[in-house]
Amino acid sequence: MAEGSHFPPDPSLFWQPLVKFGTVDLFGSEMTLAITRPMVIVALSVGLLSWWLIATTRKAAIVPSRGQAGTEAVYNFVRNGVARDMIGSRDFLPFVPFLFTMFVLILFNNWMGIIPPVQMPAMGRIGFPIALTLLVYVVYHWIGVKKHGLVGYFKFMIPAGLPGWIKPAILLLEMLTFFVTRPLTLALRLFGNMFAGHLLLVVFIIGGWELFQQGGFLTVVSIPAWIMAFAMTVFEALVQFLQAYVFVLLAASYIGGALVDEH
Repeated sequence: MAEGSHFPPDPSLFWQPLVKFGTVDLFGSEMTLAITRPMVIVALSVGLLSWWLIATTRKAAIVPSRGQAGTEAVYNFVRNGVARDMIGSRDFLPFVPFLFTMFVLILFNNWMGIIPPVQMPAMGRIGFPIALTLLVYVVYHWIGVKKHGLVGYFKFMIPAGLPGWIKPAILLLEMLTFFVTRPLTLALRLFGNMFAGHLLLVVFIIGGWELFQQGGFLTVVSIPAWIMAFAMTVFEALVQFLQAYVFVLLAASYIGGALVDEH
């Protein structure tokens, strides 16, 4: 795209790898091996979160430091406000580390979308929500099969007390819910909110800059655009937190649903 043009962006703008290693043939299709900016952001977030968790808990004390208190507050929020409430006080404890890890990873990478100089939410790239959803998918199905048995897991999907003639249709609908709808909506909800929110901020920030460069009255108009960009950034921080919370809340709900005795 020529400098100064105002034509709509093409798909190449969404694929800008930092390092390319070449291509490989995978199932008859060419796949490019590369390191992308979102990959670096996720790797950086994992390193920073690991350092933070180790640094704040290495010398844990009865009277916590500020760092320990902050980490414990987040942990207790996931433990008591998500895992215990959604899974139940009898079975929730083994799943707390999994849900806590998912929450802090998603939240930190969401907030990367508003933290300078990164300002790119990694979860706004569909591959990352899909990868996290696959983890949840495997966990709750494995738990369900382990508790009910393979055949019993499918029987468990059918509510008790239904007449026999309607059970096949209900089983089909439940299988679509368990195997298709749940993972699809879990991944798309996180991706869609992060992608749309990021684009909205870009519109106000870059739009304000374009107006500012025009001079005259348009320079004055750029000020409300930047004020709106700031307001939307604050609002986006809340949305990013809520999306991390909703993701782990639904994950805990699916796990809890797989552990109940009856559907």
